[in-house]
Amino acid sequence: MKTERLNFFWKVVVAISTVIGVCLSINMLFYIHLFGINPIQNAYLIYLLGCFMPISFLIFPAKKTQTSVKWYDVVFFAVSVIITVYLGLQGKRIIEEGWDWNAPTIPTYFSIVLWALLLEALRRTAGLVLALICLVISLYPLVASNVPISLLQGQSYDFLTLARNHILSSNSVFGIAYTTIGNLLLGFLVFGVVITRTGGGDFFFKLALSLFGRTRGGSAKVAVVGSAFFGMLSGSAVSNAVTIGAMTIPAMKKAGYKPYYAAAIEATASTGGTITPPIMGSAAFIMASFLATPYYHIALAAAVPAFLYFFGLFIQIDGYAARNNLKGLPKSEVPPFWKTLKDGWHFIFALFIMVAFLGFLNSEGQAPYLASIALILLTMIKKETRMNKKQYFDMVLEIGKVLADIVVIIAGVGFIVGALSATGVSFSLSRELVAAAGNNTFLILIGGALTSFILGMGMTVSAVYVFLAVIMAPALITVGVDPIAAHLYVVYWATVSYITPPVALAAFATASIAGASPMKTGFQSVQLGSVKFIVPFFMIYNPAILIGRGEPFETVLSIVLSILGIFMIASSIEGYLLGAGALKIVERLLLFAGGLLMFFMNLYLLIIGLVILGLIYLFKIKVSLNVNKEKGQEV
Repeated sequence: MKTERLNFFWKVVVAISTVIGVCLSINMLFYIHLFGINPIQNAYLIYLLGCFMPISFLIFPAKKTQTSVKWYDVVFFAVSVIITVYLGLQGKRIIEEGWDWNAPTIPTYFSIVLWALLLEALRRTAGLVLALICLVISLYPLVASNVPISLLQGQSYDFLTLARNHILSSNSVFGIAYTTIGNLLLGFLVFGVVITRTGGGDFFFKLALSLFGRTRGGSAKVAVVGSAFFGMLSGSAVSNAVTIGAMTIPAMKKAGYKPYYAAAIEATASTGGTITPPIMGSAAFIMASFLATPYYHIALAAAVPAFLYFFGLFIQIDGYAARNNLKGLPKSEVPPFWKTLKDGWHFIFALFIMVAFLGFLNSEGQAPYLASIALILLTMIKKETRMNKKQYFDMVLEIGKVLADIVVIIAGVGFIVGALSATGVSFSLSRELVAAAGNNTFLILIGGALTSFILGMGMTVSAVYVFLAVIMAPALITVGVDPIAAHLYVVYWATVSYITPPVALAAFATASIAGASPMKTGFQSVQLGSVKFIVPFFMIYNPAILIGRGEPFETVLSIVLSILGIFMIASSIEGYLLGAGALKIVERLLLFAGGLLMFFMNLYLLIIGLVILGLIYLFKIKVSLNVNKEKGQEV
């Protein structure tokens, strides 16, 4: 944990700042008016930055080799606190007097300093690449009118006006993406830490073990299901891969999986956590704000594509286990299902509370806090699950680290949105993209996929999504694509780089645990995660697979056919068809093509796909009968 470099004093500072930030959020979302405090929206958002950006200088070192807090970390911490508190106190004046265009001297120069501090905090949390991208684009409005490329030309600003616009307006740092943190995302991140710190990660892993441990290739299936559970709580592909991989990868290797294959399974499964409801990655919450739609609509729409992703992975590892005759875990290593459920029922209950408040009571911002409180109270009932003071303190520190990370990243990415919006380039880029593609949806999709993948190598999923949500998603919507499908398409492709060389952070992380070749693990991850390359296109061309985006009968039929299609595609990729055995190359190609046809709501194409599947089964059964007959004659 990053807080290891902090001594006790600085840990207390981080804990106090975290508690203040969370209390501010609760006070705002529950309308409590705690201690008579009731800041207006822009002041509230500035105060949140003042709680979590300063502690990022304490938690995240300027250099990886630093093992203690340096004097300049303290200076950055103090200056950022002073500036954000000052600006927060001036929240009403910022709006009433239009400080985003013409502010007094002190807030103007404070804006410049906060701009620089935020970029430094971004470098520490998200890396140099994203910080440089945000720096360059944040300065772009200075020269926008002089850019020789007409597509990139826009309104220019002088430096001081630009600084005020970035920090004091509601279009840049404190724009729609950052507003999502204060109004929605913060509580879900807190819940994710609470449920994992109270033992939820271990419970869901044991639950997966009890369900699938004894099946064929059970250790790999446990890795898939366990990582899906843990990933939807943490929302982080790499931390998921490292945390769960430490348990699953040795078990898979022991069961007979090759090291690179075991590492690839865990990397692919962990990456799926960022697209799995009910708690997806931060991009999904920002999406809800961009689309001005309740978050549970996003979660419902994302449910089937996420299931298809894990289903495809499940079919492949089952086929691998069948071809290599890999058995399940012995009964002694598999915990009883009912005992596991009895010991951890409160985790499921907490999730149920959150889903109930999300879906039925329309309390999106409040739901995760209520679920967190319920879970903490439930853990106090039994002595075995009760936490001590140190565990609570460590949990608060972890919350501070997680929130400092995401607050800084989303605030920093705001520079991109602010610069593109202020210059007017975001609208022209979207319009020109449609014109360049000749209104061809497929060409826009290919361009967006490549852009998302390339940007994903150096930027977080949230950063890639925010960037493309203001450029590519509107272009897709212009040519008639369903809005939620268009935005989910961007999110899916932004996560692809986690398992795709040359970067493949999740794959490389698990490769180090398995002692396997990073590149070999990466390419195996691409095969196992191939569904992630396919499903986004079918969300576009058949949005009925997204729950709530079509008529009920059409949605049900689309889901059934898409499951069948993924079954065929995954079977062809692995070279093994359940109930038919190993496949030859021609059979695999035919089955793959037939699987693709299942996603198009065209009767003739569906019949062709079903005929292909039926003929392959008949052919394999006939071959099997002939082989058995020949064996019988030999006997």
